[in-house]
Amino acid sequence: MGELIERVDEQDRVLHVVERAEAVRRRWMHRIATTICRDPTGRILVLRRAEEHVRFPGHYDVLVGGAVGVGESYEDAAARELVEELGAGVPVRFLFKFLCRDGISPVWFGVHEALITGPLSPDPSEIAWHAWLTEPQLRNVADRGPFVPGGREALRRYLGRSAQ
Repeated sequence: MGELIERVDEQDRVLHVVERAEAVRRRWMHRIATTICRDPTGRILVLRRAEEHVRFPGHYDVLVGGAVGVGESYEDAAARELVEELGAGVPVRFLFKFLCRDGISPVWFGVHEALITGPLSPDPSEIAWHAWLTEPQLRNVADRGPFVPGGREALRRYLGRSAQ
């Protein structure tokens, strides 16, 4: 049996438990917990996915994250994914969620923010490269080249919040 997740509806209400592969194949809505990481100077972490990654190989992204497990909160999943993908056991702060229809299937993205003060230990099966960029530098990167669609949308919404 594969990874189990909760299929959800347009209001992010749980319908039933399914295998993630089936949800992706059938384009069923489900939940993804994501985190945008900042360093103490305010720079944002940008990463390039490993070429062997199942979803968007070699694409740039600002989101660290993955599927929310059965019975798991967005926050718990986001914190777990930070440890798994970056080796960073730090608190996450929930910011917003949105329904993203671009990418592998429609998913609810729960977007969080984390302050990273220590060194990172990226999982090479997930992350091929990473760097800390200022907002202007990141805007240039996000508008060019292969960038994960949901990450681009989350970044647009995230940076738009700080402009308000």
